[in-house]
Amino acid sequence: MSVIKIGITGGIGSGKSFFSSRLKEYGIPVFDSDSEAKKLMLVSPFIVSSLKSLLGDNVYIDGKLNKSLIADYIFSSPTNAHKINSIVHPCVKKEFLSWANEHFNTGDRIVAIESAILFESGFDDIVDKVVTVHAPLELRISRVMKRDHTSREKVLERINSQMSDDERNQRADFVIENDGLTPLDEQIERLFSIL
Repeated sequence: MSVIKIGITGGIGSGKSFFSSRLKEYGIPVFDSDSEAKKLMLVSPFIVSSLKSLLGDNVYIDGKLNKSLIADYIFSSPTNAHKINSIVHPCVKKEFLSWANEHFNTGDRIVAIESAILFESGFDDIVDKVVTVHAPLELRISRVMKRDHTSREKVLERINSQMSDDERNQRADFVIENDGLTPLDEQIERLFSIL
């Protein structure tokens, strides 16, 4: 028997992090792929050398990532985003699998990985069940506007650049409704019953 790996995804403002924090309260360790990717981009010799080969030495300034250079590169073409992802994502996958194994060795039977781009990055290949967190569009927009102090237009731009809710919901094994009305604990109990 091995550890059960849950993938958590959802569109911006759906409440992935909130759901992850609730899972932690149930004793489920959660691997945050975004923060791990950021960390690996600074400490992984493979990623550092690959990014320097791709973008030049000024991709790092005083040991820190030159975020504006990377953002300009990524957003100038989908091919560029793919190049960066093909360097970073395999390292994040490897890190997660190692992390999951360590948790299994210390007695955990269920672990989770949170990723906004779980399907797009291929992380769904390394988990047993995919959970997508869903919330109504207007609620998502207001959450992100409040959280990021940004305009409705900017939020919609980001939402439209992501996979659609319909596609995400169809590809997931389990949909969590995070609309502020549907009780979360009951949904979590149902999720545990299918694991």
